[in-house]
Amino acid sequence: MSNDFQVRGTNAAAPFILTVYRGDGMALLAMNWKNGKPPNKFVGFGIESKEPGSGKKFFAVNNRLSFSGPASTTTKDRISSLLAPIQLFRWVHFPHNAELKGDFTYRVTPVFMDNNDKLTYGEAQEADIELARETYPGKLNVTFTRGFIASQAFVDYYAKDASDLKQLLPAKAEQGLGFTPTHPKAAEALAWMGFEARSAILSVLDEAIADTKAEVRVVAYDLNQPEILTRLEQLGARLKVIIDDSADHGPATSPESEAAERLVRSAGAANVKRQHMGNLQHNKTIVVEGPDVKAAVCGSTNFTWRGIYVQNNHAVVLRGDKSVQLFSKAFDDYWNNGTAATFGRTASAGWNDLGLAGIDAKVTFSPRAANKAVLASIADDIRSHTKSSLFYSLAFLYQTPGAVVKALEKLQKDNKVLSFGVSDHDVGVLRLTNPSGLVRVVYPATLGKVLPPPFKPEQSGGSGTRMHHKFVVIDFNEPTARVYFGSFNFSKAADDSNGENLTLIKDRRIATSFMIEAVRIYDHYAFRVNRAKAKKDGKPLNLQRPPRAAGEKPWWDRFYSDPAKAKDRELFA
Repeated sequence: MSNDFQVRGTNAAAPFILTVYRGDGMALLAMNWKNGKPPNKFVGFGIESKEPGSGKKFFAVNNRLSFSGPASTTTKDRISSLLAPIQLFRWVHFPHNAELKGDFTYRVTPVFMDNNDKLTYGEAQEADIELARETYPGKLNVTFTRGFIASQAFVDYYAKDASDLKQLLPAKAEQGLGFTPTHPKAAEALAWMGFEARSAILSVLDEAIADTKAEVRVVAYDLNQPEILTRLEQLGARLKVIIDDSADHGPATSPESEAAERLVRSAGAANVKRQHMGNLQHNKTIVVEGPDVKAAVCGSTNFTWRGIYVQNNHAVVLRGDKSVQLFSKAFDDYWNNGTAATFGRTASAGWNDLGLAGIDAKVTFSPRAANKAVLASIADDIRSHTKSSLFYSLAFLYQTPGAVVKALEKLQKDNKVLSFGVSDHDVGVLRLTNPSGLVRVVYPATLGKVLPPPFKPEQSGGSGTRMHHKFVVIDFNEPTARVYFGSFNFSKAADDSNGENLTLIKDRRIATSFMIEAVRIYDHYAFRVNRAKAKKDGKPLNLQRPPRAAGEKPWWDRFYSDPAKAKDRELFA
């Protein structure tokens, strides 16, 4: 049993290195050729996986691209990667049953093609890794939403046309509390879309309901999800809740006002408070404190249809007395200090150790007084102390000027550091490119009507933010690995006006989980952004054969000739 977060293939005869990283509900596979460059006849990697308890049977990862010809992707949507190899040096894999206990085995095989287009196979690498869903059992669990309405998988399984999406999600937030999905695969689709974050949030609330002596404290910015609200109602007077009442949420017709009215009826008027601090009460936290359950939920996931089922978000579950006490204390400080000025002077507005044995972790809450501000120190950490890599997923980056953006801009110019990320809109105006011209920030995009076969048009999920994370991962592969995450938008308003949670953890396992999340989103949308910007007519995309004529280059050449891509290939493997 291998429960580490990073494992390597051990076949010395294989011509390449394989490193597998454990994410939460997913794994990142990274490959690199051992001695110099691959031969020209190398056409990619075949990737297979085997689930725990499945005996000797491996299942191949499928590719939507293939070589042109009779078996091309114009006739098949997906082909085994042993026949249509992956022409990349890394791949993020979502096992169908990531929650299974025990080892997942990955087998990666180099694939070659001769002059007659015949495929042959080299020595494979195998590696075992446990992908059980709890990051640190009994202490901390990192979870994510899937967030890929704009994906071929979502189209294939649940939304072949726009009417399917209308059966899964409310058209407007105001309809959320009264909406019931009618899609024939609604239960399966919502579980797929909400992924681990949905399960984690609902599980903590179910635990709280079952522990009849548990007290529950909730701070909600958005609140229009019936599954969550009905659970809060079941808690009765054991619940105290703060709900944002800023401009979008204050009107009597908003879902937040409706939710507040319903919770007044179930919990009592004395247990429900509306609040917006200096601007927004932007937290999304749940605290459960009882004899059987002690848990706190934090992160970027709003308690809404969009937050759970459309957006990319994270929800982190903390366990243990100290963590729960800190979040409970923060709740009390919000409850008793409804202004930015008064809350900013509380102990909750400073950094406090979470008390997780063996994990260097601390939390702080906004708004903060000027002497407790953290934005400048985070920017300095990014700008001055990043050694090898920086990955980030930052909503609203396009409209967040200031110290962090300046730090990102500076780091993009350093080819010694691999740096890229995701935002919710195009941030090209910020010149976030590296010297090779490679755009380092992508944003959610869809494959539209003019696209290359075998791809199908994708759903956008409606207007509004689709990438909602707020996290930064620094040096995931170094002993100094660290990650900042929470509801904190890395803006001045998040520092001194809004109610926010921000956690800093210095731990390679947790940093790796967030790194994989950043990579999988970047990889997913980079292709879509490039297609959206390309002035092409939708001709089929195919895998590249070995060079057959003078001047032709193999598919892998760009991973050696482009400094940024070369750094990417080398760093992970």
